[in-house]
Amino acid sequence: MRAYKVVDAFSDRPFSGNPVAVVLDSEGLSQTEMQAIAHWTNLSETTFVLPPINPAASYRLRIFTPRSELPFAGHPTLGSAHAILEAGRALPRDGVLLQECAQGLVRISVENEGKDRCLVLDLPDAAITPLEPEDVDELEAILGASVNRDATPAIVNVGVVWIVAQVADADALLALQPDYARSARFERRLGATGLSLFGNHSAGEAEIEVRSFAPSCGVDEDPVCGSGNGSIAVFRSLRGMLSTGRVRYIATQGRKVGRNGRIEVGVDGNGKVTIGGACVTCVDGILAI
Repeated sequence: MRAYKVVDAFSDRPFSGNPVAVVLDSEGLSQTEMQAIAHWTNLSETTFVLPPINPAASYRLRIFTPRSELPFAGHPTLGSAHAILEAGRALPRDGVLLQECAQGLVRISVENEGKDRCLVLDLPDAAITPLEPEDVDELEAILGASVNRDATPAIVNVGVVWIVAQVADADALLALQPDYARSARFERRLGATGLSLFGNHSAGEAEIEVRSFAPSCGVDEDPVCGSGNGSIAVFRSLRGMLSTGRVRYIATQGRKVGRNGRIEVGVDGNGKVTIGGACVTCVDGILAI
């Protein structure tokens, strides 16, 4: 019997964010068993909390999609941190949790308490590779829409690997109906997790709308994606789309799948990205294994 929670990340209201299944007592589970549980939950990610190997870490986390393990992911990092704090499995040190995962140590700032708590992760360092023109052609064919070629689409690797591009605006983004089978082949060929796309809002609190697709991982559309938003922030910074100095903005994601995610994005003067938001527990129970 293992303690188990399902946490909605990037929302302070249940059933409005992106759920992650968190198995709090994961010692003794094999990789095969973890993958089977992740396949069974059928959420975009399921995480498994383990004692840290690195003495500096607060805990260790393994992250699985329904089909494979990831070295890092954004909403599972924040949702798992929320579950761990709620269950009293780890305490912040000077307001910080250190998550150990395959990507390394991830710093998570804990701001405020209770219902007002906001968790903010430091995005791992990114590597960016521009797409070749013929791959941009294929991306547009997959989307059935044009992308901004002046800001050359790119592969952004933050542990999770996203193909990032900008479309005309938020309305154009919300109208996309990608060819998922073709996208999965494209992702596998380029060694990418999926596509993370954005379009500017013309008004309102949010600066951009985001959608993330990862059919090669068994997730046609991820409701609210932390690493996708982080990769887009890296892309926007390097493409000169942000003001100089420290920048903060709000992104929204999930409308097309019935969610209302709100992501707080920060980019400092050196291009370092933070991703934050609220989390709320939707399920609190026991996994019978």
